[in-house]
This record gives sequence, C-alpha cells and structure tokens, in this order.
Amino acid sequence: MPQPIYVPVTSAPDAGPDIAKQTALTLARLDERLRAEHSSLADAVVVTVYLRKAADFAAMNDAYRQAWTALPPTRTTVVSEPAAKDALVEMAAVAVPSGTERRLVHPASWATSPNPYSYGIRAGDTLFLSGLIPRNGRDNTVVTGDVIVQTRAVLDNAREVLDAAGLSLDHVASARVFLPDLGDFDAMNRVYRDYFPAAPPARATVGATLTAPAYKVEMTFIASAGPRRVVSGEGAPNPNLSAAIVAGDAAYISGLLADASVVDSGGDAAAQTRDILRKLDALLTKGGLSRAHVRDLLVYVTDGESGRVASAACRAAFGAKAAITPVTVSLAMARARVEIMTVAATA
Repeated sequence: MPQPIYVPVTSAPDAGPDIAKQTALTLARLDERLRAEHSSLADAVVVTVYLRKAADFAAMNDAYRQAWTALPPTRTTVVSEPAAKDALVEMAAVAVPSGTERRLVHPASWATSPNPYSYGIRAGDTLFLSGLIPRNGRDNTVVTGDVIVQTRAVLDNAREVLDAAGLSLDHVASARVFLPDLGDFDAMNRVYRDYFPAAPPARATVGATLTAPAYKVEMTFIASAGPRRVVSGEGAPNPNLSAAIVAGDAAYISGLLADASVVDSGGDAAAQTRDILRKLDALLTKGGLSRAHVRDLLVYVTDGESGRVASAACRAAFGAKAAITPVTVSLAMARARVEIMTVAATA
C-alpha cells in the first residue's frame, strides 16, 4: 500500500460560532489539504474529532455526515479544548492516495453504525478501526458497568472487527486509550493485559471526556497483516505496551513521557519535550529509522502553552513533512505536561 497521508489538526473558527458551519468548513479544509497531496476526503481512512463541548456532538454529527455519500472513514471523537481560541471543533485525518483500494470491514452480526463512520477500513495490509466504546454491536445498546466490564466490551468489539478482516488481536500494532477518569487506569490495564499477554501494541493512554457520560473508556486501534517486530525502549519492558512496533511499512511508537527525574525536578514543557525527543531518537535508531521517516506526531499536552512549546520543538526537529497535532488532555504521570505518540514510515 502507498504510504498514508497525515493531515494535522485543522479548524475553522472563522466560520462563526456555529458548530455545523465550523464542521463543514473544517472538513472542506481537510479535503483541500488532501487534494494537494493527490488524495481527498473520499480517500480518508481515519478522522479524529476533538470537540470543545460534548453537547455539540449531535449537531457536529449531522453536518459531518454530509461529507460522504458512501464508505465514510473510521472516526474517533473525544472532548478536548481546541488550540484555536474560538474553535468549537478540530479534526485531524489520515488518508490513502487516490486510487488506493479502501475496503469496509463490518462484522456480519452487527447493526449499521448509528453515526457516520465505518467500524473498520482496510487498505492493503493495514486495518484502521474507529474509536470503540462499550456498545453492543448487534443492537447498538450501551454496555453498562464499571471500567472493567466496559474495557472487556471494547476489546471484545475490537476482536470482532479484526476477525471480520481476517485478523486477530495479535495483529494490533497501535492503540490509543481515552479514560474520562484516570483513576480507572490500573483497572483498565488489568483487563487489557488479558487481551494482549505478549508483545502488546504501542500505546498512549490519556484522560479525556467522552461524548456521553455512560462511557468509561474508548479505544482506537491500527492493525497490520504485514511482518511485525517489537522495538524495545529504555529500562524494563512495560507489560501494558511495547515501546514501538514495526509492522509492514510503518513504525508505531508508544506515547513517550520525559523521565521522572526531569518531571519531578520541575522540568517545564520545553525540558520534558527535549527528553522525549531524546527517547524518540533512540527508538528510531533501534528501528533502523531516523527523524526523516517520521510522518505523524500526536502531542498530548496538559495546557495550551505546553502545546505551543512542544509543537514548536517538534517542528524544529522534524520539519514540515511531519503532521504535528497538539491535543489538550490529562496525563497519567503526575506533573507530566507532554506526551508524544509517533508514526514513522519505514519505506
């Protein structure tokens, strides 16, 4: 498969204080960016939506569905304060070059999604999954219960989507986990390890509000049928994630935090970012890669100023070729201000 095209977070606050108008113009801008790279929204495989307010979800959804007449991309939607002052919504996208085959993946027993996204899109050896919430795929009812029950429901759903693509949990290379309550982190991990007992995917876990209070966890995955190898990081292995997974033509690198010594000594966002980039360079080297191979940087930060500082450091390090998306969230490590998750191209 040709290398995917990554478009960083985009918004349209100039459309005025109307979520439908901002959604429509944001999508138009994503499409314009993709067309400049010989792709389009019709070729998108992933859209990640960051909403300022959960109450805007329905109106955003109604405007969003107008952009596709068939085979909408996978989608993950979380609540996060946009970087632009008057933006109500921001979106980032991943697409394949025009002409690349995109195939819908949908478990045979599942109902049609009530929202305008596909549960899975396969392009070549790579399967992109939507953000999965604790919902029964057969009738779209919410699976109620604590985070243990809901984590099992999400991972069971992931297994069904993977199975529909002829893959399994062993093929998952990258995971993003969103928890409204980071106090649920350890309980979620206990369940998660049961599903990924060996060589778990690269992962980042952050605190973020979801689109409805009934949901205690949301997870997004990328899987690959291509050749796979694990790249180890510093120190002892983490039972919840691999430092990096090289799968097919991509390297997926877990969310990296600065060392505790840097964080605990009062290291600001700039110092934390420098230490993260040091770790990232080491992982890239172990994987036979360099900064020139980096295509996407998801920069999780705790505040807007940290986002500006970390994004500027990433731009200086990786140049214009890399998509850099700052997202304001809560981080699992106390006093940490920056966490960076990375995708690099191996070809």
